[in-house]
Amino acid sequence: MIKEFCFSNIILGGIRMIEKTTKIGDLLKIAPEKASILLDAGMHCLGCPASQEETIEEACEVHGIDVDELMEKINS
Repeated sequence: MIKEFCFSNIILGGIRMIEKTTKIGDLLKIAPEKASILLDAGMHCLGCPASQEETIEEACEVHGIDVDELMEKINS
């Protein structure tokens, strides 16, 4: 059974760009290598069930992280 992930993204020059409306759970499913960026930013609750349904933007608000700065790191 194939499970489809719902996440906001755009394709720019053939590269998928993650958006701040992407859920943390979806980000970790499509790009698990990005977990280290979130951990380095101070998001240490990536395994928490609640965080899986939280958008990157919502998580940044909770943790006092600049969402635009984090998005730049995620998409670089």
